[in-house]
Amino acid sequence: MNDFSSEISFKTARSGGKGGQNVNKVETMAEALWHVAGSGYFTEEEKELIQAKLATKINKDGYLHVRSSETRSQLENKLIAQAKLEELVAKSLVKQKKRKPTKPSKAAKEKRLESKKKESLKKEMRRPPKEI
Repeated sequence: MNDFSSEISFKTARSGGKGGQNVNKVETMAEALWHVAGSGYFTEEEKELIQAKLATKINKDGYLHVRSSETRSQLENKLIAQAKLEELVAKSLVKQKKRKPTKPSKAAKEKRLESKKKESLKKEMRRPPKEI
């Protein structure tokens, strides 16, 4: 895994919600920003993969951004936001295995047909007898 933490920049802002004076005075919310296209740690293919998978989290300027306002500490929120961002990038680089189509086994086919016969017989027994 590439360590691109040196390319991550941070913005801070006042957190919302409860907290009284701490919320009103201290900028504890942290936003981690990373310019995907300008990264020197990933190949062009990896950058394209990241941009495709994380398109909803990348703004029009090409920055991937993650916010954190979980704690009352700005430093902790920066660390949390950085960890979230790194996890997102790591997950976006994992390639899914191609699904191999399988066929139902012979036993499964027989079981299905047997249950259909049982259901059919049950419904046949509910019908009134035919007059000759």
